[in-house]
Amino acid sequence: MIRKAYDTDLNDQEWAKIEPYFSKHRTYKWPKRVLVNETLYVTKTGCQWRMLPHDFPLYLTVWSFFRRSMTTGWFQVNGRWYYAYSAQVPWQ
Repeated sequence: MIRKAYDTDLNDQEWAKIEPYFSKHRTYKWPKRVLVNETLYVTKTGCQWRMLPHDFPLYLTVWSFFRRSMTTGWFQVNGRWYYAYSAQVPWQ
């Protein structure tokens, strides 16, 4: 299934900056960029995990990825960077 783009998705430049942080993560069925985008969708919109859009991976997959990323501290540190950056972006 082709996933539509969301305003919370990382662009190619943003992904290139953070991709190395996820090189040590376990391998998932879904690309890590997709899982990061879905996690950012939840944290930015406040959506409940079980209410993810149908074109996203299963919520348990995204939640598990987020939980593992929290234990490494990535979202605690870099989530701040993303929100600081996205606050400057004129959303449509």
